Amino acid sequence: MQAWQVHENGEPSEVMRLHDVERPTPGDGQVLLRVRAANVNFPDALLCRGQYQVRPPLPFTPGVEICGETEDGRRVIANPALPYGGFAEYALADARALLPAPESLDDAEAAALHIGYQTGWFGLHRRARLEAGETLLVHAAAGGVGSAAVQLGKAAGATVIGVVGGADKAAVARELGCDVVVDRRSEDVVATVKEATGGRGADVIYDPVGGEAYAQSAKLVAFEGRIVVVGFASGGIPSPALNHALVKNYSIVGLHWGLYNTKNPKLVQQCHEQLTELAARGVVKPLVSERVPLAEAAGAVQRVADGVTTGRIAVVLENGAVA
Repeated sequence: MQAWQVHENGEPSEVMRLHDVERPTPGDGQVLLRVRAANVNFPDALLCRGQYQVRPPLPFTPGVEICGETEDGRRVIANPALPYGGFAEYALADARALLPAPESLDDAEAAALHIGYQTGWFGLHRRARLEAGETLLVHAAAGGVGSAAVQLGKAAGATVIGVVGGADKAAVARELGCDVVVDRRSEDVVATVKEATGGRGADVIYDPVGGEAYAQSAKLVAFEGRIVVVGFASGGIPSPALNHALVKNYSIVGLHWGLYNTKNPKLVQQCHEQLTELAARGVVKPLVSERVPLAEAAGAVQRVADGVTTGRIAVVLENGAVA
């Protein structure tokens, strides 16, 4: 079979190489999946760079989110078990963690209704307790993680403000349903959001960016607001001033979605059931902006690493696998 492998750490376009390799053999509790589609996530770039919290042994195949097919023909979504990731014709996964692929979505969309949407659901509902009528601000609102949060926020009845970088991404954020869109490249984020909220700020701020975005969040969070920290795509990990949180009366909450898979997997299943229902009703639909063949996976991961994409790029294996 064909699989992308990383033999040394570095930029994805430089270290990912497509090889003919043996099909992986499942270990205890694992299943072999034929990959139908694999979505590109920012953690794939971090894995290539050796900067992710999980560091699989070299060589490894990146690809942390797939729609696959079991040997008995079931269509499922899964997080592949590294080092046998999803940018390959076959991957391995934990049999207990398989989730049924929603019938209302195609392979690429089904794969995308996982990490980003699970993160959004847990971040907004489990951690921030977002309520209907509240104001939600989403940084990087046109990206894979941000676009999911925008849709889930609208589904929850919130007023959604999307912060993006560039006119093209602003157009995407509007199409996603943002009530207010702020282009950080041409507008003052803090002043624009304060004007849009009558000076009050946002009740919940969803931040997958870190760095300067977090500094803006601290200025924009409302009384009894919640800043949800879900990642640091900017590369900058902020050091929050806790005295500021104290005097302004807001909460800083972290979210590492992967922990729920080991700490409380039943919640992951319950979340998936709710997401599947929302997808069936057409309330949420993953934004897959581009579909590429397996041969173009490295370039796709690099574009995500460079922050020039919107929604998700999906690597689609339309013709099945070749042993």
